[in-house]
Amino acid sequence: MTKTAFRKLSAVFCALVLSIGLLAGCAGGPVNGASEEQQANRTYMSQVNQAMVELGDNLDQFVDAVSRDDVVNMRTQADNAYKTLDKLSELEAPEALADVKQGYVDGTSKLREALDGYVKLYTEARSDDFDWSKYDERVADVQKLYDEGVSLLQKADEAAAQKG
Repeated sequence: MTKTAFRKLSAVFCALVLSIGLLAGCAGGPVNGASEEQQANRTYMSQVNQAMVELGDNLDQFVDAVSRDDVVNMRTQADNAYKTLDKLSELEAPEALADVKQGYVDGTSKLREALDGYVKLYTEARSDDFDWSKYDERVADVQKLYDEGVSLLQKADEAAAQKG
């Protein structure tokens, strides 16, 4: 893989890691005197926050594997990220946050697609018969999935904040 290609791909997922870190900071902790519903909402958002922090750690390790040109470890770290995404999808949301949960599920689904696309592209780019003429287009496709995922996560955060 060329240095320029590597930089483009790395930039996509470095941005992803930073965005996940920002999103993780959006959930608030419990407040004394909160109603049962408010407490349930805060508990759910705390669990979302924990999953986002874990996802950020997974993606940090993924980017590290990319920087070392270690495709096997990239796959392992992607699998770890998928497990975290699955945990997020499986969290029980209070009824009042069902739409928020769906936003998180939709966003993480797009991030999963982006991560899959990245691993596939990076793996294929290592082969001798890789079609470099389509490289920029494929990176743009991965970036689009990533942007859609982050946008959905941000909208879910905004919806949760409005309900909080």
